[in-house]
Amino acid sequence: MSVLERIRTLLDEAGVDYRHVHHEAVRTSEQAARVRGEPLSIGGKALVVKLGDRFRLFVLSAALRLDSTAVRDRFDTRRIRFASAQELLALTGLIPGSVPPFGEPILPLPLHVDPSVLANDRIAFNAGSLTDSIVMPAADYRALAGGDIFPFAEAGG
Repeated sequence: MSVLERIRTLLDEAGVDYRHVHHEAVRTSEQAARVRGEPLSIGGKALVVKLGDRFRLFVLSAALRLDSTAVRDRFDTRRIRFASAQELLALTGLIPGSVPPFGEPILPLPLHVDPSVLANDRIAFNAGSLTDSIVMPAADYRALAGGDIFPFAEAGG
């Protein structure tokens, strides 16, 4: 089952009202916002980051950027970097730009969510491909995705 199918099954089984948008391939958060017809801030940017020797998934508003100092402080580590395209493919079967904002059971990664995602009434995200997006209520995302919530975003998208 594809990542998109797993996400849709999760949402359908939970009775979530969501919108699936099939669109042209997008590579940036700005392009994704345009094809979805949503503000950039609604986008959930999902970043796979390696801290020390462990990969984790960080989700923040697409209008912001990862504050690496906040992440380093939270996990008491100096070693932090984004996963390479090869590592991302090996970990998730996905390519950059297609990662959805879900850890288990969708992706095998610990999930961390910035409050900027939950400050909106909805979240929009690429759902396992560059051509498929989901738009859903942020409250439902929070209930289904779980994860550790702490501030790790800063201005600068």
